[in-house]
Amino acid sequence: LCRGMQASKTENTKKAEPFYWLSVAKQKTSSEIINEARNVLRAVGTRRPFTPTDGQRKLFGSASSRGPQNRPPSVFSLRASSFDLSESRPVSGVRLSPLDHKPILITSAKDEDSSIFLPKPPAEAAEVRKLSSAQACLCRTTSLGNLFSAEMVLSDQNKEELDSEEPTMMMNNLGRSNNCLAEQRLYTPVNDKSRQLICNERISRSESEDFMEGTSGKFSLQLRGESDQMKKPGTSSSWPRSSGWKRRVTGLEDEARTNEWEDEEVFWRIKILPILHELKKKDNIEDLCLACTKLYQALNEGNMLGKQFKRRSELLKTLYKLVDIDSDPLCLKLAKIILAMKVDGKNLLSVCKLAFKICRNEKNDYIVQNDRLLDCLLEVLRNEDLQKNSEALLYCMGAIKFMSGNAVLLNEMVNKGAVEMLLQLMKQINNIKENDTYFSNLGHLLVQLTAILRNLADLPPARCRLACGGAASELCVALEQRVNDQDVCTYLVRMLSKLSSYNDFCAALADCSRCYILFLALLNKHQKQQDLVIRIVFILGNLTAKNNQAREQFFKEKESVNTLTSLFQTYYELDLNAQTRYHDRQGKGKKHLKHPSEAEDVMIKLIRVLANLSIHPSVGATLAASHRVVELLVTVLEYKSIDDCEELVINAATTINNLSYYQVESSVVQVKKLHIAEIVLLKLLMSGNMDGVVEAVRVFGNLSRYHEVCDFIMQKKIYKFMIALLDSKNHDVCFSACGVLLNLTVDKNKRAFLMEEGGIQKLIDCLHDFGPADWQLSCLICKTLWNYSENFTSFGGDTDMLLMLLTSLLDENLVLDCSLDREGRDSHKLHWEREFKPVAERLLERIQSHHSFLPAVPITPF
Repeated sequence: LCRGMQASKTENTKKAEPFYWLSVAKQKTSSEIINEARNVLRAVGTRRPFTPTDGQRKLFGSASSRGPQNRPPSVFSLRASSFDLSESRPVSGVRLSPLDHKPILITSAKDEDSSIFLPKPPAEAAEVRKLSSAQACLCRTTSLGNLFSAEMVLSDQNKEELDSEEPTMMMNNLGRSNNCLAEQRLYTPVNDKSRQLICNERISRSESEDFMEGTSGKFSLQLRGESDQMKKPGTSSSWPRSSGWKRRVTGLEDEARTNEWEDEEVFWRIKILPILHELKKKDNIEDLCLACTKLYQALNEGNMLGKQFKRRSELLKTLYKLVDIDSDPLCLKLAKIILAMKVDGKNLLSVCKLAFKICRNEKNDYIVQNDRLLDCLLEVLRNEDLQKNSEALLYCMGAIKFMSGNAVLLNEMVNKGAVEMLLQLMKQINNIKENDTYFSNLGHLLVQLTAILRNLADLPPARCRLACGGAASELCVALEQRVNDQDVCTYLVRMLSKLSSYNDFCAALADCSRCYILFLALLNKHQKQQDLVIRIVFILGNLTAKNNQAREQFFKEKESVNTLTSLFQTYYELDLNAQTRYHDRQGKGKKHLKHPSEAEDVMIKLIRVLANLSIHPSVGATLAASHRVVELLVTVLEYKSIDDCEELVINAATTINNLSYYQVESSVVQVKKLHIAEIVLLKLLMSGNMDGVVEAVRVFGNLSRYHEVCDFIMQKKIYKFMIALLDSKNHDVCFSACGVLLNLTVDKNKRAFLMEEGGIQKLIDCLHDFGPADWQLSCLICKTLWNYSENFTSFGGDTDMLLMLLTSLLDENLVLDCSLDREGRDSHKLHWEREFKPVAERLLERIQSHHSFLPAVPITPF
């Protein structure tokens, strides 16, 4: 503000000189000079771009660039037929190659009697629990039927080969499904005996189905008879006759598995089957929901959730049929159970669609919250393959996105580790290269993922985990890979826009060295995509608001300033055309909209970046010398009134004020100083808008260092306005106004104006009102009075008051507030000693030399 700060020390100090040279009584360090400059130059703040909530819950918003044919649907029909029943079968063992042997037919009756046994009912029902391990396998594998009652034997040659087989491989071979049985038939000659094998198999299958329905006990009785036959010593059977193999099969591990299967079967019949019958008979929704709740609890109690449950197929068939009942509460219960059964393939897709359909209805948020569907969906994200099940994960993620709109569920997500899980998924997606076949489909997934993270970013714990988990770098990688996908770019930039508003994440983003060149590339590619451009520019404004290194790094990127000015020109023209159409349609007398238009909002954010960049010494000096930058700022002040768009006009004035601080030879601001002063006077100082007035005074504070501007201020009587502002009782306003008055008093011929409008009295009143509360302002007032006192030895009737004030303010014990903490007190004292005290002592000395001494009267209230 003070022009004398720039004066040369080589000038003759013997002649009368204004006091502004005396403020440099002690040489300042370079860091102090830079800090002083930073206090004069100000960063500009602005609102985050508004993102309206989409009225409908969909995978992609109404503004999506994806056409209906290029994106998965959000509306679809879902019936029982959407599920694949064949996929519901329990997981089978590894398919093995058939053994290298040839079965032969039995030729003698003796052999026949020794190799065939018929099932006999047991003497007691309790014998069912005494199945051997091998027989238990038969009991579970209904497709084998009466495989071991077939009239086949192994040749002596193949017995030795069989002895050497591992028991686990043999069990898998025996436990194969009907396809495996068909392979064995290929090696059996077709005759009457083989026909008997087929017949027995059909009977066994029929009996098995009866048993599955719980209506017949024949099959279990038949198997019990077989078990008794096999347990009797000397009884022949179709099992291989190798004692070594038999000992291994009946080991502790297989016996434990057999007991587990038997327990599962009993639990199924007692606990599960009655509930399934209930589900088939009930037609009331509430009863069905209650039954589903009991079913889930029973399955969980019996440890039957997952893929290993043997009756899984029958259970899932029953559940799939209930999907046809159009009831969201019931479908929610069904989806929870089906997901817990770990389905995959088509069924996983269908159940994720079912969950999506339920969550899409906002009215279901309460039941979704209470039924803990979130846990099941997070389990899908945690365990399913990203590439194999990308479509299922898409709908799963869409359902979670809808849930994230609920505050309670949003907090649950954070507590259940959703942030870390989503970041891990993003890393996996980022590892898929553009030439991969899954690359395009995973873009749909990124849209959902980023939308969830954006909602999570509202919570401080989630933001902390994002910052610590490397989210900034992953978001930048995703943005760089998807630069051609407008939807993904928009969602990613929205995410960064929100997160960069917080200091910790903004610092992490600033450390991503490639983010600046990435943002510039996006701005050049999507120049007219307003919703994308405004958010990128907002992010750049956040990065450059407090970080001097970020300012320098961005400025050094190729064509960085040219990109900003090119965008400014584009949106200036768009706004000018829109304004012209508005006037043609409505007439000039109509009031303007209170909120900025889209084009104005972009220009506001662009000017903010320029203002923040100008705080850096070398960058600011370069921008001050840029004709294109200064001309665009002046253009804004020329064609926009503060009533049209207050924020745009004030931000432009702030940026000009920052640039006017740099007194370089090539400064365009210096060349246009009178034109700027005139515009600022007309558009801001006389506007009646207090924020505009304060900004105008700050501009005049810097421009008044030039004689031509001082003459302009005197000619237009702007000094009267500055004196009047001293009554504002506002620190910032008084400080800026006093700065202009100080610069005006440098000229000896202009000092008399302080006698007008009660200028001296108002300065003394300011000194009294602010005193120790603002030593910098008090110092500025004393400098102004010093300059004035060179021509006028008396302050009239205010002299005594000024003497008492100065004497009191120079009393260290009186003015330093002891109520402050140690650090605050030290800082307070430093400002007093280095800024106020040297000026006030010289001023007091001059006044006393021209005035009789009056004892100081302590003045306590400040």
